[in-house]
This record gives sequence, C-alpha cells and structure tokens, in this order.
Amino acid sequence: VQLQAFGGGLVQTGGSLRLSCAASGFAFDTYAIAWFRQAPGKEREGVSCINRFDGTHYIASVKDRFTISRDNAKNTVYLQMNSLKPEDTAVYYCSLFLRGRDYWGQGTQVTVSS
Repeated sequence: VQLQAFGGGLVQTGGSLRLSCAASGFAFDTYAIAWFRQAPGKEREGVSCINRFDGTHYIASVKDRFTISRDNAKNTVYLQMNSLKPEDTAVYYCSLFLRGRDYWGQGTQVTVSS
C-alpha cells in the first residue's frame, strides 16, 4: 500500500491550492480516504474525508472553503483548498485505514502567508 501526497506550496492569504493523493496497492474504489494536517507545535487533526460512495465530511474550520473529491480511474483523491488562511499552514497528509492499521502518505507542506 502506498499513498503519495503532493501539491503543497506557498500561497498568500485568500489563495488556492489543490492537493493530490495518489494511491496504489489496494482496491482504491472501495475505501475511504482522509486528509489530515499538522501545524508546528500542534497535534495532527483530521480535515476531511471521502468514502467509497463519495460521501464527504469536513471539520468546521474548512467547511465551505475546502472540497474533497476522488477519481477512481486515477486512484487519486484531491483536496481543493480555497480562501486559504494563515491558520491553514501545516503539513498535509492523506491517510487510509485498511486491514486494521493506518497508512499515511509522506505529507506535503502548505504555507499561507499573511
């Protein structure tokens, strides 16, 4: 099982980024995928997730700004992030729970300047 997150970068307040999570090694279309983030000095927090039926969930602080989606043909989950704020600065990880354990991508840095 492999998860590879990319698409982070440096953006100004109000800007946008799209993160991608490319997955392999499992039946991608049958599992939920989640995005987490970890800011410096803070605990990792769940941001959003999408299930196999395209049902989605967001934490309150990103709702109406972030959109999660999946392309099963490409084994990829996306996180479109709009109206970015400095408090969104963090390393973003995609994650999968499979066969009793968590799998994590390597993380991609998102930095929002004020």
